[in-house]
Amino acid sequence: MVGGRALLPLLLLSALLVQIRASDPLFYEPFDESFEGRWVLSGKDDYKGVWKHEKSDGHEDYGLLVSEKAKKYAIIKELDEPVALKDGTVVLQFEVRLQNGLECGGAYLKYIRPQDAAWDAKEFDNETPYTIMFGPDKCGSTNKVHFILKHKNPKTGKYVEHHLKFPPSVPYDKLSHVYTAILKPDNEVRILVDGEEKKKANFLSADDFEPSLIPSKTIPDPDDKKPEDWDERAKIPDPDAVKPDDWDEDAPMEIEDEEATKPEGWLDDEPEEIDDPEANKPEDWDDEEDGEWEAPKIDNPKCEEAPGCGEWKRPMKQNPAYKGKWHAPLIDNPNYKGIWKPQEIPNPEYFELDKPDSDPIAAIGIEIWTMQDGILFDNILIADDEKVASSILEKTWKPKYEVEKEKEKAEEAAAGADGLSEFQKKIFDVLYKLADIPFLEPYKTKIIVIICDFFVFKALTDVIEKGEKQPNITIGILVSIIVVFVTVLFKILFGGKKPAAPVKPVAEVKKPKATESDAAGSSGDKEDEKEEEEKEGAAAPRRRSRRET
Repeated sequence: MVGGRALLPLLLLSALLVQIRASDPLFYEPFDESFEGRWVLSGKDDYKGVWKHEKSDGHEDYGLLVSEKAKKYAIIKELDEPVALKDGTVVLQFEVRLQNGLECGGAYLKYIRPQDAAWDAKEFDNETPYTIMFGPDKCGSTNKVHFILKHKNPKTGKYVEHHLKFPPSVPYDKLSHVYTAILKPDNEVRILVDGEEKKKANFLSADDFEPSLIPSKTIPDPDDKKPEDWDERAKIPDPDAVKPDDWDEDAPMEIEDEEATKPEGWLDDEPEEIDDPEANKPEDWDDEEDGEWEAPKIDNPKCEEAPGCGEWKRPMKQNPAYKGKWHAPLIDNPNYKGIWKPQEIPNPEYFELDKPDSDPIAAIGIEIWTMQDGILFDNILIADDEKVASSILEKTWKPKYEVEKEKEKAEEAAAGADGLSEFQKKIFDVLYKLADIPFLEPYKTKIIVIICDFFVFKALTDVIEKGEKQPNITIGILVSIIVVFVTVLFKILFGGKKPAAPVKPVAEVKKPKATESDAAGSSGDKEDEKEEEEKEGAAAPRRRSRRET
């Protein structure tokens, strides 16, 4: 009995130690101290970007900083023990602050699988095999929080990258954000941004990963060839059709309108332009060097009050006899066999799977190529308990984020119309979420381009700012934005051809004004023009334009 009493405290202490151990992170890097000596820089020549141990702007908290623009970076930290991904919950979490924004570059982490015994961490580069790649990536039409699993096919021994479909977008600001991936033993994976769930998926679902972790049972036979007599044309020109005798293929599309009459008050003898009566010959004009001076032209004021000036010509109208090129009408093809497809055969790479057979994580690496500096990584975590990740998020990220958010609001208030307002950013976020809707994925590139172009116009910026100051018109602004967005989106989804531009009457056709781009020309054109001018200058004195003043 006494022995049992003595054993009870030991059991309680053991249970307490197990509980404490279970709540500890498997790996945690807060960068409170310098990374030098603990993280290994890649020794490859491509990676010239300089990493720094720096404070986050406005905080006393340190992080790992990308300090230079347009460089490649690579750094790695080997774990004391590999982290298995097969049996229990694994939480991958880290913090990133894009202090100068992110126009083109990555800010993701690579979770490296075990390497050969002879492998040196200084050899870390983009070819180093990983198990998971996770984090933000933004450039051009790419705007996503990557989640990629590299999984080994047990039949072939080859590793295949499986990309999460429809991942969330990268937050559009310069604040600190926390990215979390929670891998569950029931094959569920959840992606969180700032502790809020943005995506839930299943590793074994073909709807969630591309390509699917489990290959299809059958594949098209690569040796199957389409027969030469296979006809895929559903419609063919009617071989018995004959062009009608009255079909004139040479009739013009437009003819003069013989019924048109000259408008009353047309000024036949008045030119459209006249010499500017207020223009004076420049004092430094030399007739011998510059030629005879002519006043610049202006629009004839008499023409503004009249229907028109100059020689009147009948306008053109559509030719009722025009039929265009004759083509035989289409009929159903009697030999149509449908679209040919190769026959299906059993997939030699097919295998069944209850859960991913993922390689463990042996190291954490950052290998990126970015056009921006100021990217700050912090609080990199691997845990086997969601509560641990949530607790660290609350203690380390949330206080900083709240300070940054208040500072951002103050800067916006001070900047006024010079920057994007909080209201605009909310609209921006809504439109990005629309672009993330799964069935719109094929059109995501175009939608994001629309979003970017949409907010370029200063006029819209002014309207939105007025909406903030006058709540009664805010709803109207929102409705207008939605109507424009839906209209453009409808055009993207369902297309539509532009109508042919009407041919202007001869009398209305004027010589188009040169655009700014035409005037600028290509660099090659400019060089040719310059060379031509130099040749002319050597042969004859310079002449000024008749319009030059």
